Amino acid sequence: MTPKKTKLLYEGKAKKIWETEDPDLLISEFKDSLTAFNGEKKSEEAGKGALNNKISAELFEYLNEKGIPTHFVKLLDDTHMLHKRAEVIKIEVIVRNIAAGSLSRNLGIPEGTELPFTLVEFDYKNDELGDPKLNDQHCLILNLVREPAELDYIRYMARKINRFLQEFYRELDLKLVDFKLEFGRDKNDNIILIDELSPDNFRLWDAQTNEKMDKDRFRQGLGGLAEAYAEVLNRIKNR
Repeated sequence: MTPKKTKLLYEGKAKKIWETEDPDLLISEFKDSLTAFNGEKKSEEAGKGALNNKISAELFEYLNEKGIPTHFVKLLDDTHMLHKRAEVIKIEVIVRNIAAGSLSRNLGIPEGTELPFTLVEFDYKNDELGDPKLNDQHCLILNLVREPAELDYIRYMARKINRFLQEFYRELDLKLVDFKLEFGRDKNDNIILIDELSPDNFRLWDAQTNEKMDKDRFRQGLGGLAEAYAEVLNRIKNR
């Protein structure tokens, strides 16, 4: 029997998280809300939540098959996903293959420049502070991890996930520019991949035209966000 929503545990910018009758399982409800620049720009895009849910489910299933431990259990319907409960590690892990966004703004690296190696950065998952950059010592001072080896493990997993996803998107004729990952601890204290894997958190460019197929369409006022997300899902389904 599939667990049902019982109590709202948390509501964020893009999802509601619900408790179920099973204490070890939660349900994510994907919303149509759009936010950018730490919530300064807001909008709604009909169907966006369902697209993100379906894309995330496809990618979680793919990574599970590759041996990556994730919280994903199954897709429930268009906007709901069943997953394991996990204690969130308050580090946003940013993985970059090509310069874009804040990397270009802050360091002056022209957008589209291929990086000489995969860059893994840490941001503090804290909206009130604007998600500032973290180094390893910050992570330890803030008790975000228990020991330095956990940061090494998170970096290792981020790079491994990146290799799998680069291969996945290459088959879809898409460039994986950069993306955000989140990790948590399951009931057995294992560090696992959590949250979502969608164009809200990924920069994806068409490999032939460099057309942006992600939330930059909203950030930069390009329009056509739902159409771009639908095209990403269509390519996944037809791979």
